[in-house]
Amino acid sequence: MRKLFLLLFLPLVWNIQAQQPDKPGAPEIFQQIQQLNFLGSVLYVAAHPDDENTNLISYFTSDQKARTGYLSLTRGDGGQNLIGPELREQLGLIRTQELLAARRIDKGEQFFSRANDFGFSKHPRETLQLWNKEQVLGDVVWIIRQFQPDIIINRFHHESHGDTHGHHTSSAILSLEAFDLAGDPQAYPDQLAEVEVWQPTKAFFNTSTWFYGGQEAFDKADKSKYVQLDTGTFFPLLGLSNPEIAALSRSQHQSQGFGATGTRGSRIEYLELVKGVHPANATSLFEGINTTWSRVEGGQAIGKILSEVEAEFDFQNPSGSLPKLLEAYNLITKLEDDHWRDQKTKEIKEVIAASAGLFYEAITSAPTGVPGDPVNLSFEVINRSPVPITLRSIKIHPSIEAVEVNQELPYNHPWQERLSIELPESLPYTTPYWLEEPAQNGMYQVSDQNLIGLPETPPELQIDYTLEILGYQLTYTRPVTHKRNDPVKGETYIPFAVVPPVSVNFKDDVMVFSADAPRKLTVRVTPYQNPLKGKVRLVTPAGWRVAPAVQTFDMTQMSPKDFVFTIWPPEGQSQEVLKPEIELEGDPSTIYGSQTLQIDYDHIPRQTLVLPAQLKVVKLKIETRAKRVGYIHGAGDVVPEGLRQMGYQVDLLSPADINASSLSQYDAVVLGIRAYNVLPQLGTKQQELLRYVEQGGNLIVQYNTSGGLLTDQIAPYPLRLSRNRVTDETAEVRFEDPSHKVLNVPNKISGRDFENWVQERGLYFADRWGKEFTPVLSMNDPQEPAQLGSLLIASYGKGYYVYTGLSFFRQFPQGVPGAFRLFANLIEL
Repeated sequence: MRKLFLLLFLPLVWNIQAQQPDKPGAPEIFQQIQQLNFLGSVLYVAAHPDDENTNLISYFTSDQKARTGYLSLTRGDGGQNLIGPELREQLGLIRTQELLAARRIDKGEQFFSRANDFGFSKHPRETLQLWNKEQVLGDVVWIIRQFQPDIIINRFHHESHGDTHGHHTSSAILSLEAFDLAGDPQAYPDQLAEVEVWQPTKAFFNTSTWFYGGQEAFDKADKSKYVQLDTGTFFPLLGLSNPEIAALSRSQHQSQGFGATGTRGSRIEYLELVKGVHPANATSLFEGINTTWSRVEGGQAIGKILSEVEAEFDFQNPSGSLPKLLEAYNLITKLEDDHWRDQKTKEIKEVIAASAGLFYEAITSAPTGVPGDPVNLSFEVINRSPVPITLRSIKIHPSIEAVEVNQELPYNHPWQERLSIELPESLPYTTPYWLEEPAQNGMYQVSDQNLIGLPETPPELQIDYTLEILGYQLTYTRPVTHKRNDPVKGETYIPFAVVPPVSVNFKDDVMVFSADAPRKLTVRVTPYQNPLKGKVRLVTPAGWRVAPAVQTFDMTQMSPKDFVFTIWPPEGQSQEVLKPEIELEGDPSTIYGSQTLQIDYDHIPRQTLVLPAQLKVVKLKIETRAKRVGYIHGAGDVVPEGLRQMGYQVDLLSPADINASSLSQYDAVVLGIRAYNVLPQLGTKQQELLRYVEQGGNLIVQYNTSGGLLTDQIAPYPLRLSRNRVTDETAEVRFEDPSHKVLNVPNKISGRDFENWVQERGLYFADRWGKEFTPVLSMNDPQEPAQLGSLLIASYGKGYYVYTGLSFFRQFPQGVPGAFRLFANLIEL
């Protein structure tokens, strides 16, 4: 048994800040009681974060009082990022948390499959080939069997082959197949050790103006086959209409730029029945489904009690409902129906806690901890009701024995203590469960069946609070967290993270050598123990050389320290991975080589990842002549870092810096991805940019989306952007004008320069342009016509204007040699 120390703790100061524990008031408690009395559920299914219809999710939770979930097959890893440089897995983590933030507003629940968003797909056939269809289908069946929805609603139509994103259509195909298989004991029988078969009653397709190409076409369409729901309900207890709640939820998708403005008044949603039977002229999708407590054996008595609680609810004294709530709780825990017993027990416990004004938290003194090290916890438990409540015990998970407390909690007097514990040596590091193993073939690898479907990894450190309320014992489980007071934001909660004793990371993910000369490499070592002594070295691949071979450190403060190594590349072109190793004094048998990454944005909780540290080193056969490049950031990318790696001096410019005279110092000016979509000031500076080109400058415009351009003229000549793209990263690239200097000077570009590209060739190509433009490249996806709009170059005055939809922003972080060589030629124009 580990030794526990209890110390007196001084009162805490409260400030309100985002991400704090939920503290429902009387209106929210009343809604939760209404939901207790409704036994029906809906599962909304689509492909990505931001595909969900938050208007319907909010309608079902707040108006219909139904348990409502959203199953996003992917985490959106293949999308773009409007708020920062994170892409792929890190972007998927951000978008996961944005979905959870949305669900906290619309009160839905969130689920995922193991499918990896590998990027845009033009047909479900391609999607289901790259995903493991049987595994993803099994995940959908698993989630249906766990959630047990009465109704499934698909965002997309299962017959829209080739008309939309292949992921979209695939989500509907898999949803409907799972609708049939979830109730079949012969389908995925291994799951039945954990869940029961379940047959949903109805499935719908949720159409909208988007599927008709616009409001005008939708208004003219025959909608007689659709079930129509008016979801514009106003909720007086909340002071909001349903579309206003939906807009707040939708606006959490900040990385995708989906901020929404709330509306009021009637709002019709249209749903097409695709499976099951739905009565004509029914006013609710639940028509024909028993959603009362009578659907559960032994439930009628519970329904009667909860109806009385709802009828007698005192908004000035929610605790007055506690005796009957506890009576209902006792009956619910005795139900034989496992699903409804577990679900309604969880719900009513939260109602009881909220009605009693209960608050409990355990705060760590630091945001991180190391397995085997001590952690100081500060507890607060308070009863803000006149009902007598006793805190019987607290238990810390994992594997630390319960501490008997037996402390009465008088009205509005907090119980506060300090507890020092030692973290178990076996405690895993904080990392999203789907990133613990390398992804394969469009799928994340998750070996633990019980993790599949969860939006995030369960917290490593949790507290059980066992309380006695009017003779009933209830246990509440809450995660340990860190809290601090921010001078600007006030009270700020940060998820507690378990990390290794030392983290090692590189400044960049890729290091590019454009010559044989050695370069300095900085390795940052961050201690999470104090003091910390040891050695750091780099494991170099064949042909590469590093000096010194090893460096020692003696760190007495919890602050990072940089170590500089010199690295020599091989003579020829090479692409390898370099890894660090750290050996700590007193523990020579353990080698540490992980980096602890943190993703921190105001709208989501801080995310911590412990991942293997590595640096991709690339020796290029490349020539550069220009010296200075101006870069105007758009939606966020790491292209400037890649240009610096190539040897260019890169100055980051703002729209305010743009005038032809000041730009004349640059050999090239590059606009970041989606600059014309996100920088309104560029519209007023366009003539200055074109004047820079006219006077001999070189302007390189990376892709912009065809919709949402903030200026009518992005080029000196006619140029129309489209949604055309080539998603096959291995698609053949043909040279339309082999003699064009961009393919020859200073680097001779060949087909080899388009090898090993990742995710796609490019996106948002132009589909119309003036005769002044020269299309340089041709490419296409299988069975599609050639696309010529990926790279267009035009002379204008004494200079050059370039538009390119090639996805350099994805290739640079992966160290793709040909992408660097081609971009160098663009700059050298």
